[in-house]
Amino acid sequence: QVQLVESGGGLVHAGGSLNLTCTTSGFLFSDWGMGWYRQAIGKERERVASITATSGSTTYLDSVKGRFTISRDNVKNAVYLQMNNLKPEDTAVYYCNAVIPPFYGDYSRSPLGSWGQGTQVTVSP
Repeated sequence: QVQLVESGGGLVHAGGSLNLTCTTSGFLFSDWGMGWYRQAIGKERERVASITATSGSTTYLDSVKGRFTISRDNVKNAVYLQMNNLKPEDTAVYYCNAVIPPFYGDYSRSPLGSWGQGTQVTVSP
């Protein structure tokens, strides 16, 4: 049974930092590229960062480049998102999951078949 547990969210002022953690189980973590996704109220879910399974190559949404850093630990089966210089527009529920292939069409479904509960990030002006 796939489990994804996100933590580390909270309320911060603009310019602040948070470090999100996602612990996983139920699948072979080191075989999967992983990503962090977010969904703000009234908006579609978007992927903010991804990291490949073993090489550690990363990609970022343009709006978070230079502020967010994704990393992973294949021993602990965990993926992290360090978020610096947070802005009010970063306010959303943040989720981790496997990298979702483009042919899925959107980010509502996951190849792992499961989503965690997410962690709320709120950035005040």
